[in-house]
Amino acid sequence: MIRTILGFSYLVCGLLFLLPFAIIALILSLFGLIKPIWNIIYRLAQGWALSLLPIAGHTTVKGRENIPKKGGVCFVSNHNGFFDIVLVLAHCGRPFGFIAKRELLFVPFLNAWISVLGGYFIDRGNVRQAIRTINKGVQRIKSGGSMIIFPEGHRSKGKGLLPFHPGSLKLATQAGAIIVPVAIEGSYDVFEKNYRVIKTPTKIAFLTPIDTKSIPLDDRKQILCDKIYSAIKEELGL
Repeated sequence: MIRTILGFSYLVCGLLFLLPFAIIALILSLFGLIKPIWNIIYRLAQGWALSLLPIAGHTTVKGRENIPKKGGVCFVSNHNGFFDIVLVLAHCGRPFGFIAKRELLFVPFLNAWISVLGGYFIDRGNVRQAIRTINKGVQRIKSGGSMIIFPEGHRSKGKGLLPFHPGSLKLATQAGAIIVPVAIEGSYDVFEKNYRVIKTPTKIAFLTPIDTKSIPLDDRKQILCDKIYSAIKEELGL
């Protein structure tokens, strides 16, 4: 219980401490100046994530050399739990955004950080708005940025690897991006399994990159889905 209280207190205090930087970044983004400070904001967020990891326990990191240092990239990861984002923030080494459900737009502090990190809110009930949101992510990748997607659609909550939704890879295929599959283990056990912060080993592996342009356009959706799913499944030992 003490670990849980300390963990949440640190998480909240960290977000509050960094909030002024997020507000400044949001203001700059109104003038089109967000891209030059992406790295600064990411490094602040990365430092926060790295300092949070010891509360959860030891993390094994594999395959950092598979992450392109430059150019657009799309990380495609399985989704165990909330702690996944902390692990990716801590170890991917470059700024990234992600597509977040619209409901998170109304969560104080978290909504600001999602926006600052390059995240976009999607309203799945509004097709036109959803397309515009996907297009923003595509443009970010095409301009040399990175995005992460979780094609299972929701957290697996420790139940292995759920089926991928082929349509979820649209962001990567439309951008013609380099895809880096990501396999995460143990993140669900950190808190959500028992709703207490538990010191448990976690693992994040960045797997061999896949060039979407090497796959015929008409076959990209299904072939990519199967290829990425198989790579992550094998890494997880399922």
